[in-house]
Amino acid sequence: MDNQDELRRQRRALKEEIEAADRSGAGAPGNDRAHEGFQATSAFQHAGARLQDRKPAAPDLEMVLDIPVRITLEVGGADMPIRELLQLHQGAIVELDRQAGEPLDVLVNGTLVARGEVVVVEDKLGIRLTEVVSAAERLQSLR
Repeated sequence: MDNQDELRRQRRALKEEIEAADRSGAGAPGNDRAHEGFQATSAFQHAGARLQDRKPAAPDLEMVLDIPVRITLEVGGADMPIRELLQLHQGAIVELDRQAGEPLDVLVNGTLVARGEVVVVEDKLGIRLTEVVSAAERLQSLR
């Protein structure tokens, strides 16, 4: 923290020097303060270069590991007009846009992350992942 405090102090001092030089008309012919303004700007650029050279710390994933997310399995979907939707009754069959045996989509917070097949484990349904979606595909699905 001492290094960051020192950088903030230097940045603040340089900013004050630049503002003071601007107010006094630095850069005008015959003005002795023009050189001071140049020094402040040069020092400010040097500090900026030092900040750019710093390597960013590795991301701390520990902060996000306990955030709950919603996992959804999508069997398929269908488009239909409201008229047909209102005519559905118990026992009605809705044809989905997937073939039997096709993998299900695994969505995390609405984003496709994998595909898989349904399995039964001790009287509970589960999913066996058969394919994990690449990062490029995930990004494309967000667009």
